Amino acid sequence: MPRPYGWLTPGGGVQDGEVLAIAAARELGEEVGLDVSADDLGDPVAYTAGYADLGWAAGVFRDDFFYLRVDRHDVDTSRMEDLEMSVHAGERWWSLGELATTDEIVYPFELVPLLTELLGGRRPAEPVVLPWHHASDPTETSAAN
Repeated sequence: MPRPYGWLTPGGGVQDGEVLAIAAARELGEEVGLDVSADDLGDPVAYTAGYADLGWAAGVFRDDFFYLRVDRHDVDTSRMEDLEMSVHAGERWWSLGELATTDEIVYPFELVPLLTELLGGRRPAEPVVLPWHHASDPTETSAAN
């Protein structure tokens, strides 16, 4: 039986015409109360893309991931939007070891190998492609059918 929840990184939608790093910085402020600039984030280190039906929106989505280290931050969710608050069940900081050994669902998939490289000082030259984490478009037919 599937778990009723999964852990995911902060993030959200990009507004029309908004620069990706600016959107990511805005979302960090809204979702965890961490105020950073787009320059602090640099370029994305990974992405994943595919079809999802989120209930309130359906279609092809792309999630881009930035890498930012902070010494300490107390999470503040007071700026979350109503929709975000309606599905928020909690937050926590994870160590790499905890992520590597948990049986919890953590999005994006394959986060541990990416973080291992980043924490080792190896930033990818191009964003790493991570596996998509939603079921395929139910209207598409498989080649096997």
